[in-house]
Amino acid sequence: MRQTIRALLDSQAQGVLATQHDRQPYTSLMSFTVTPDLRWIVFATYRATQKHANLLANPRVSLLIDNRTNESLDYNDVVAISAQGVVSEVDRELRAELLQLYLRKHPELRDFVAAADCVLLQLKVESYYVVSQFQSVAELRMT
Repeated sequence: MRQTIRALLDSQAQGVLATQHDRQPYTSLMSFTVTPDLRWIVFATYRATQKHANLLANPRVSLLIDNRTNESLDYNDVVAISAQGVVSEVDRELRAELLQLYLRKHPELRDFVAAADCVLLQLKVESYYVVSQFQSVAELRMT
């Protein structure tokens, strides 16, 4: 299962981040990368966004990543992964290392992450839920 997770996370550039605002789900399309041990997913956002305010109020999130093509074959072939856990700002000690990892996957976002209002965030993954073949669900607990 780790190989399936690694392959999908490496092959996809974006996922859908679900936060909460006033007890209502709030979703955002996010560029991300993952650490080699799969324990941390790194992404960035501006501080002056609704998603950042949501994360400050409640850091528990879910990030959905999938490989759908919007074709009828997706029902049997698509793999979707939901990573669940807690988000925090990357601390100074790890910032350079995680920023380099992020920019290796997303070099086109160099100016975005260099902006003064941009914050680098890390999702400490507690569980991955892997859905394949339309209804097969498996869980990988990271704790």
